[in-house]
Amino acid sequence: MTASAGSPPARVAVVTGASGGIGAAVAQRLAADGMAVVVAFAGRRERADEVVDAITAAGGTAVAQQADVADETAVAALFDRTEELYGGVDVVVHAAGIMLLSPLAELDLADLDRMHRTNVRGTVVVDQQAVRRLRTGGALINFSTSVTSLALPTYGAYVATKGAVDALTMVLAKELRGRDVTVNAVAPGPTATPLFLDGKDQETIDRLAAAPPLERLGQPEDIATAVAFLAGPGRWVNGQVLLVNGGVAR
Repeated sequence: MTASAGSPPARVAVVTGASGGIGAAVAQRLAADGMAVVVAFAGRRERADEVVDAITAAGGTAVAQQADVADETAVAALFDRTEELYGGVDVVVHAAGIMLLSPLAELDLADLDRMHRTNVRGTVVVDQQAVRRLRTGGALINFSTSVTSLALPTYGAYVATKGAVDALTMVLAKELRGRDVTVNAVAPGPTATPLFLDGKDQETIDRLAAAPPLERLGQPEDIATAVAFLAGPGRWVNGQVLLVNGGVAR
């Protein structure tokens, strides 16, 4: 719901990668939970505006803000604007990321550099601002992947970047001792997003959908529910990488 006139919203969330897929679902879920949401995006202004429109049409509060997550100046400006608009930051969900798949023997190192810039440097840059600015009772939620455990072929370079996210998440949880701020990561399994479905034939999609005991692909809303738990009532979960994959075996 929207905040009453003249008063700040109860809680404020910044969601990166929020112009589509899981990030958009997270932004809409947190807004439905009563948070004001800053929909951060890299280059898809129209899609970010669509997410904002969906939130406001449902009675929520949201604004779009462009930021390259690997650019420390742009990310600082993202947090500055959030504080100017809403008075502070309570939840940061870093959902921005890219995935480029290849067997290691055939890997284009330029693809590795692209993933490292967004997935590793971007996480460091966003998390640095988050830990400097999150208010008491806040939550930082990074995005990892279940493939770090599943060890699927062609995912090597990608999971290398996400392994860095896992390690950083656990370190930050300890560095924030005494702040009453939780730091966790969610690790989705196969989820029906454009990022996941791109380039996969139907046979591959069907095989991956059959892997979980629940026998379906995850939906963005499934991941958003886990994020909402960590951002809200899940205060005793801290320094964890939460596998959100329908029970896919390691």
